Amino acid sequence: MNPVTGYTAIAVVSLASALIGFYGLRVSRTTGDFYVASRTVRPWWNASAIGGEYLSAASFLGVAGLVLLSGSTGFWFPIGYTAGYLMLLLFVAAPLRRSGAYTIPDFTAARLESRWVRRVTSTLVILVGWFYIVPQLQGAALTVRITTGLPPWAGSLAVAVIVAVVVVAGGMRSITFVQAFQFWLKLTALAVPVVALLIVVAGGVPGLEARAALAPDLAFPVEAGPHGLDAYRTVSLMVALLFGTLGLPHVLVRFYTNPDGAAARRTTVIVLALLSAFYVFPTAFGLLGRAFAPELAERGQADALVLLLPGLLVPGPWGELLTALVIGGAFAAFLSTSSGLVVSLAGVVSQDLLGGSVRGFRIAAVLSTLVPLAVALVTESAGLAGSVGLVFAFTASTLCPVLLLGIWWRGLTARGAIAGMVTGALLSGGAILAGAAGATAAAPGWLRPLVEQPAAWTVPLAVAVIVLVSLADRRRMPRSADAFLARLHVPERLR
Repeated sequence: MNPVTGYTAIAVVSLASALIGFYGLRVSRTTGDFYVASRTVRPWWNASAIGGEYLSAASFLGVAGLVLLSGSTGFWFPIGYTAGYLMLLLFVAAPLRRSGAYTIPDFTAARLESRWVRRVTSTLVILVGWFYIVPQLQGAALTVRITTGLPPWAGSLAVAVIVAVVVVAGGMRSITFVQAFQFWLKLTALAVPVVALLIVVAGGVPGLEARAALAPDLAFPVEAGPHGLDAYRTVSLMVALLFGTLGLPHVLVRFYTNPDGAAARRTTVIVLALLSAFYVFPTAFGLLGRAFAPELAERGQADALVLLLPGLLVPGPWGELLTALVIGGAFAAFLSTSSGLVVSLAGVVSQDLLGGSVRGFRIAAVLSTLVPLAVALVTESAGLAGSVGLVFAFTASTLCPVLLLGIWWRGLTARGAIAGMVTGALLSGGAILAGAAGATAAAPGWLRPLVEQPAAWTVPLAVAVIVLVSLADRRRMPRSADAFLARLHVPERLR
């Protein structure tokens, strides 16, 4: 791969993102602009921005790599990522917007009238955000190393610096413009190469048949078919993705930017359509890779499939052009998701520790970028989609149950919420750390999937703890619970 292609694509996307972000600075004037864009973002614009921040390195690079490695098993990731927004539409979007909160800790504190609930929620939001940013920086490191030959740390550092500058400059208002642009860039950067590669494959270009013949049974091997699925792992993964989406801080903060609850619902419907269209293309990349690039089906290499496949199948200037487009889309994915996460983290840190001012927001944005950068520089990715999937499992076991029960169950109490969040954090976090440390290698066969995919048992246990402790503590149910729930569920026009 020509390094000039990588340098050019990364520079163009970075410059465009910075310019759009600085444009947002011109219209960011108030504290509300920095936190929630003054709640004036319309559904189509907001849906594009949500797509921009939600479609991370795991979606742009990781899904194709998983399909390359595991065949039809990898299809569950795009299905789960998209279906999570159906859950948001049905249970969370409109009530959350009507709450009037700036952040998730704002919501839980107002709902349960407890400072301790706020502190625990804030801690979990910060942990989720940091661990979600790390795979984005690792994806940037992989992309820069492959496309330019620079050391991996250069990619992580570049994304961290650009994100910090754009977020500090204009906050949520600025990031909304940037992320909307980056979504459509990512969609184009995958759709155009996929269509071009399918045309090339259909045309029977010499050499492609020989490449495909290297692994005639690899595209759909028997063991990767539907009947070869591990039922527990599949169910647990879907629980993590469906419920984890409901607790992602950078996703939820977006619904605070809509004008009202009805707009939040319309936004979610549009997001469902946009995500459904987007995930066709990384899946197609993975299938093309299984047929024509089986040599990349190795851990540590599979995530590079989207970056390398255009050059393998279309040599020459056209291949370089397609590669440049893909590199630009990948870098946009790292920037947009990291930006959304930093905005959500900066809001929480600023509100809880720095007084909630614009200056506090900017300081918090820099701090929220430095910590995951340090982690990314001293760790290596074990697979982008897999790493993000574990973050979803943690979120599904901690923030999601409290959020859902806080919206739909009047009997929730502060002690129940804290007990459930701590239980979910200890169980899912312990399982994730055990898996990362390799502790499952010597474990019995039945125990290994429980640790490697913990959501199927950690989520129900967290919910059970919340309900049981709340029932035992029913005398401490917030006195404003009925009024708060009415505010969440009564449409604005009927108030």
